[in-house]
Amino acid sequence: MHFRPLHDRVLVRRIEAEEKTAGGIIIPDTAKEKPMEGEVVAVGPGTRDETGKFVELGVQAGDRILFGKWSGTEVRIEGEDLLIMKESDILGVIEATAELKRAA
Repeated sequence: MHFRPLHDRVLVRRIEAEEKTAGGIIIPDTAKEKPMEGEVVAVGPGTRDETGKFVELGVQAGDRILFGKWSGTEVRIEGEDLLIMKESDILGVIEATAELKRAA
């Protein structure tokens, strides 16, 4: 992919939610909400603060993140639906626990 976000922007790929509930009920596409979890595909270089000091972003490509329901701008790049959002729209980074890392 040949896209580089500018400043404090992040390119995110949504991670689709499960199609079944814990009880085994299949959720139709029309009833699903858009997932609020994603994977960072690319990040911008950073931005400058009020004093002019350069501040790098706290996320990097490959991080799994949570973001707000209405965050970002939907774009289509090379046939793939992605989101471009500011780093401030990211609610947090999901860190894999030691058990999940061993299972992988």
